[in-house]
Order: sequence, then structure tokens, then C-alpha cells
Amino acid sequence: MIQNARGKKPSMAKGVYIPPALRARMQAAPADKDAVIERTSSWNGNIPPRDRSRSSERPAQEGRRAPIGRGAGGGGEPRGPRGQQWSSNRGESMARTTTWAGRRETGGRGGGGRSGPYGMWANGKHIYGQQNPRIEVDLFGSPDDTDRMQTGIEFDKYDNIPVEATGEDVPEPITTFDEAGLDPLLLENIKLARYTVPTPVQKWSISFGASNRDMMACAQTGSGKTGGFLFPILNESFRNGPAEAPAPEGRGNYRQRKAYPIALILSPTRELTSQIYAEACKFCYRSWMRPCVVYGGADIGSQLHQMERGCDLLVATPGRLVDMIERGRISLRNIRYLVLDEADRMLDMGFEPQIRRIVEGEDMPGVDQRHTLMFSATFPRDIQFLARDFLKDYIFLSVGRVGSASENITQQIEYVEDYDKLSWLLDIISSSDGKSLTLVFVETKRMADRLCDDLLNSNIEASAIHGDRTQRERERALELFRTGRTPVLVATAVAARGLDIPNVSHVINYDLPNDVDEYVHRVGRTGRAGNTGIATSFFNRNNTGIARQLVELLQEANQEVPGWLQSIMRERSSYGGRGRGRGGYGGGGGARNSGFRDHRTQFTRNDRDTRPQHQGGNSHGSGRSGNARGGNSGGGNGGFGGPPVLVNESSDSWF
Repeated sequence: MIQNARGKKPSMAKGVYIPPALRARMQAAPADKDAVIERTSSWNGNIPPRDRSRSSERPAQEGRRAPIGRGAGGGGEPRGPRGQQWSSNRGESMARTTTWAGRRETGGRGGGGRSGPYGMWANGKHIYGQQNPRIEVDLFGSPDDTDRMQTGIEFDKYDNIPVEATGEDVPEPITTFDEAGLDPLLLENIKLARYTVPTPVQKWSISFGASNRDMMACAQTGSGKTGGFLFPILNESFRNGPAEAPAPEGRGNYRQRKAYPIALILSPTRELTSQIYAEACKFCYRSWMRPCVVYGGADIGSQLHQMERGCDLLVATPGRLVDMIERGRISLRNIRYLVLDEADRMLDMGFEPQIRRIVEGEDMPGVDQRHTLMFSATFPRDIQFLARDFLKDYIFLSVGRVGSASENITQQIEYVEDYDKLSWLLDIISSSDGKSLTLVFVETKRMADRLCDDLLNSNIEASAIHGDRTQRERERALELFRTGRTPVLVATAVAARGLDIPNVSHVINYDLPNDVDEYVHRVGRTGRAGNTGIATSFFNRNNTGIARQLVELLQEANQEVPGWLQSIMRERSSYGGRGRGRGGYGGGGGARNSGFRDHRTQFTRNDRDTRPQHQGGNSHGSGRSGNARGGNSGGGNGGFGGPPVLVNESSDSWF
């Protein structure tokens, strides 16, 4: 609607509604100028122009969201399907952790000429972004920040850990970061993160990455696996630059919204995915590469908005990634690097169909056109099949005893009946200094909430995390725990794997799990990255099924085995407890013990009942002997062959 030249009030067309604010603005406009309703590219059509005078008088606040009801989409901001707003203001609120990464612009990849800590790839060269002290503190912490773990505190003792690399033409490992020939920017970021000595898995994985070899790694928990796959990927990407982007889809002013990452990292849980993404942000600092993260339970609109700003390295859970692919927002055609982290956990959670669809059923390059790394704490048969199908001429790397807990962890097994557990827990927590972090594991969600309430009623600051909590509640609980505001965290298995929570001094298995692999992962939440820790487990008649495996694991880690636990193990064995154990192809812990060695599958997909055969090849090792005990021993979940009463050597019943 246009004001006439004489300055008269414009006539209102019948049926056209003009907001009062717009009417007043039109009446106050000069007679010699036309006030025009702008047409923008918003999905909602016409919107009124912004009041320039007001915006110039009051600067916008950083991180402030535009009101949902403002105009059609908030002053020109587009809205997505179902009215979801993709607001630049919302994106600005994420700027503290994401805007420094690479961006896509015409004529280059990365900063597009903007000042600030943006890197870019232009004319075949990697142009580093400017340093930003504030961002460096946000990412890496200050030198006196005790919440940031300094990896390598006690890694000198790791030289005695058994390391075995099996395969053809195995490259030699590196010994230090400086001699590894890493990209200068990556090496600088490693130093900013205060990584001084590479962990055993990092020594080998960096070497394998430089040789473009696929790898299947089995390493004890807390051994630096995240850096083990990020370092070789980023080192090669910083040097080789981005893949050539396809021609933009769409016409006119509609920009391309499909992401084409070159690196994909799959992990089982939201918490682990967020953790890997945070580490990727550190080491991508000032580079052309832009990390992104997608996982379920979070706002998909904000994740889409983040990807639109650039997505070169994608960290994802399988379920949400399949959703993004079905929406047409992600293409895997440019993938050069594929990582499966905690592969055994993903299979335990039933993600194998999604993983196979992502790797084999979409547009991802084949096994010969990409570099694939698999990491798993155990090596059961299903993982062997996955390695056979997804990896080419791979090197099997075993660092430490697969399925064993770190020797840096002091493991204590206490016999406690269910009705005494709370009293024991309160005594343990009360005996601590009140500042150390204690992680308590339970089996059920209901028990997590109940125990958390009991602790709060006992004037102990605690929080709980489990699968029924929303993503925001889970992140909040983890943040309170990390910062020490609630020094006790009660958790179910959702937090048992992969989470790197620094400075956890004590892990308590309030409820022991049903298999020893889960026990290993829980205990591994303390003693991270070469540090020391304590793990206390409450054992009673409900846990006799893992008695033998628990004794073996304690012996392997040079821990004290209580006499009563050995008696229970012997009594259970005498009553026929040699049932089939979990995983592997042997009974009772075959996955754990036999997994230490490289068993290459030589059979077809239909031959899953056939026992794999060991394949020869060059083997490089260091430290103690890597020979593991056979997997045919008992101690699984078989039933009792006699009375359900265990008797010790003095003929007094334990129960």
C-alpha cells in the first residue's frame, strides 16, 4: 500500500488488515517518500520493515532471542517446517563455542575474510584464524583451572602396559607429539590442551593415520581414545583441505541447506557425542574445519541451523543421523574418514541396523575410498563381523588387557546386603573430604531417583541422571557434578560408557551389573587418563553370577581378592556354574579374554555359528606378554546344579 503524493491518508482496501503500529508509522511518514512493505525471502511472505531509528538507538544484546510473535518470522528471519524459527539471534547464543570454526564463503572455505579466530581454505592453502584469548580460555581453560584434566599426569607408567599391533606391514608408533610430523596448527592446539605425552593408543593411531591404514582398536577405558581418532583425522584434513562441494541445489535466493561432511564419528549416547564434539572444537580451533553435533533429545531446529553455517566434521548418534538423512539435510558422499566409537556399546543398544544403513545403504564412499577407525573396549563376535565388513586390510591394536580395569584404580569389593547399602554409602561419602567427586551406579531409573532423594534428605548434595530425564536435565546434572556443586552423582548405565568426567575420585557400584564388561566400564569412570581412583562395589547373593569373572579381573589388575569372594567362586563352580557366558565364542567371559588377540573372521555372513580362525601377520608388541587365557572357562550365567546355598571353608553359610 503506497501513500499518495499529496500526503493524504491512504485508502484502506476492503478486507486488508494493517497493524496499528504500521498505521501510525504510515501517518507519520514524510509526504515525499513512499513507505513500502518489504517482501523478503521469509517462508511466511510479506513482513513489515524494521524500525531503523529504534534499532540504531538501542544496540542488540548478544545472545538475545527475537520474540516469536514479531512480524512474520521475526523481522525477516526465516521459519522452518511447523513454524520453527531459524533465527540468527539464536545462533549468536551459540557463538561462544561455535563461531570460531570454519565457514563457507564464496572464494574460499572458512572465514570468508572476516576478522576474528576463523580459519579458511583458499587457493589450496590453509589460512589460520586469528588467536582469541577469550575463546582459548573457554575451550582449553586457564593454566590454573583445576576442572580441566591435564592428560599425561602419570602416563610414564603406561610404558609397561602390553601393546600388540597385528596385521601386514605394521608402521612403527610415534614417541612424542613433536616428532610425529603433525600439522603446526594441530600441534599448537594439542599444547593448548596441555597434552604433553601421547597415550599408547595415540602413539599407534597417529602412525596408522599417516600411513592411511584402517584400524580396529581395543583399549582399556580412559586411555585417550578420543584423541586417538581425532588427531589423525584432523592432521590429514588440515593438510589436504575440503572436498569439492557439489553444485548448489535449488533456484534463486534459496541457498543450499544440505551438509556434506568429510568426517563422520558415530557414538552410542548423547552424552558421549557431546563430549567428543567438545574435544573436536578444541582441536579445530583456528582451522578451516567446522565441527557439528547431532543427537536425539535436543532441538532439531538448532542443530539444522548449526549445520547450515558449515559442517565438515560431524559427530552423531545413529538414530538422529538417520533422521537427518531422511530429511535430506545430510549427504555422506564426501566422507573420507569414518569412526565408530564404543562400537560394542552401539551394538548392545541395538544400533546395528542403523549403522549398516548409514555405512552400506546410503551414499557413503565404499571401504576402499575412505579411512575407517573402530574403537571398542571389548571384541565380541558381532564386533568382529562389523570390522570384517567395514574395514580394509586393517591393523588390530590391543592396548592393555581388553576388558580389564586400569591398575591405577584401587578396586574394593564389600559384602553388603540390600538393606544395608544406604548406610554403607552414607559412611563412605561422609568419610571423604566433601569436595571429591563420587559417582554412584544403580541398575534402575527408579532406584536412581530414590537414592538421590535419600542422599538429599541426609544433607548430601546429589543429583541423578538416567534415561527418563530430558536432555536439558541430564546436561544440567552433569554440569553441576563436573563443577563440584553437587559432588555426588547417581547414575544408571546411561552414563557408564565413554563419559570423560575429570577428577572423579570414587566410583561406587551400589548395584553390581550382571556382566563383568559393564563393571569394567563403570569402574573406568575413575582413574582416567593415568590418574588414580577408587572403586567400591557392593556384592551380595544377587551377584554370584559374575563371581568367577570378577575374581579373574581383580587378579589381572593386581588387586586384592577377598577370601569370601574366592570361596563363593569355588562353591558356585562346584554346583555346576559353567554356563555359557556373555559375548565372545567361549563360555563365561570369552569375549573379554579372547578379545585381547586378533581373530580375523574368514567366513561369510551366513556362517555366524562358525568359530573364527586366527589370521597370521606381522605382530608388534611391547611390555608384558599379551597372551590371554582361553575363553572356554566357566563362570557365566549358568544355573546352579545344586542347592542355592554357598558354604565357605569352615562350613558356615555365607548367606
